[in-house]
Amino acid sequence: MGETLFLAHRIPFPPDRGDKIRSHAMLRALAARGPVHVATFGETDADLAAEVELAWAATSHILVRRTISNVRAGLTALAVGKPVSLVAFESPSISHFVTRLLATRPIDTIFIYSSQMAQFIPPSFACRVVMDFVDMDSAKFAAYAGATQGPMKLVHAREARLLGAHEQQVARRADLSLFVSPAEAKLFRDTLDDPAVRVEGISNGVDTVSYDPADVSAAPYADRPGPHLVFTGQMDYAPNIDAVVHFSKAVLPAVRAVHPDACFHIVGRSPVAAVRSLASLPGVEVAGAVDDIRPWIASADVVVAPLRIARGIQNKVLEAMALARPVVASAAAAEGIIAEPDRHFVVPADDAAMAAAINALVADPTRAASMGQAGRDHMLQCYQWDALLAPLIQWLDTPVHALQSAA
Repeated sequence: MGETLFLAHRIPFPPDRGDKIRSHAMLRALAARGPVHVATFGETDADLAAEVELAWAATSHILVRRTISNVRAGLTALAVGKPVSLVAFESPSISHFVTRLLATRPIDTIFIYSSQMAQFIPPSFACRVVMDFVDMDSAKFAAYAGATQGPMKLVHAREARLLGAHEQQVARRADLSLFVSPAEAKLFRDTLDDPAVRVEGISNGVDTVSYDPADVSAAPYADRPGPHLVFTGQMDYAPNIDAVVHFSKAVLPAVRAVHPDACFHIVGRSPVAAVRSLASLPGVEVAGAVDDIRPWIASADVVVAPLRIARGIQNKVLEAMALARPVVASAAAAEGIIAEPDRHFVVPADDAAMAAAINALVADPTRAASMGQAGRDHMLQCYQWDALLAPLIQWLDTPVHALQSAA
């Protein structure tokens, strides 16, 4: 068995946001089967501080602080005809690391996490390539274009078109392309013009040990009147921003009409001005970054995921279910999660139905508790990382020549 080069657009430590949770699980599984070399980016001081953990997991590594601003990346991308997503992650240091590594180590597999990192694969590399797209990013930008007016509509449409072409090219180069759900894999597969391209869905899992309600303390708000509704996520991410702004203005008032003390807690790093301003609305509190997200989820009467733009699987929903909390999720947020509506979570059709579902759960604590426990049981049975990644590890452990013979 040879060694693996793992390319990730963000350092997989700590696993405290959606993209890092999946990359951390992938890296951990790869490191358990053999030496892994990691090339990745950091964006914050916390990312750079996590290099200690990266060094422990990787046989060798390079961590580059990403300093290319979105404005600079956009202007350069426009000049050279590339997607902004690729230009934003260019790095001569990583290119050099990859070239030197492939020349000196027995690398037989390159595992790419997020399509931006595929630009570092040398054309001469002849062994196995695995591309974990996670989500179909081109479709996400197409959705942004559909929901935006003015110049940004053109910017998003351009990114969707160019990134889509890049995704197609990378998938044809890879031996296996992965997506976060069967639905996302099918969406991409339907765009391909080459039936020989192998595309599979591997769901995200959840750490049901860390997310065990029995071991989580109470949130700071737990002794205050409620009900308490909680949303978690990176709060400079456009779909999350849209979700909390819309919920605060279109859904929460209908909840507070029935439960005047209802409080909506927005929990997550880097809240932008549009999010911070929501704190001026009745019943909205913007917590921002917290040391531990689990108490904020575990103490909620209802966890809400009202996303209107979403791709793949929402880790926030899996985590809330693992913590045995009743979840009310939009259809977009629930897509890709294999679970039974009205048993494991509630998936209302519109804003009015979402408010009604929240009010019904608050009015019936026994049903809310039952749904929360059903959700946790479902996570224990179907969403454990080791079981979800087992088919991938089995495929990686199969010699390349055996795979080629079976094709």
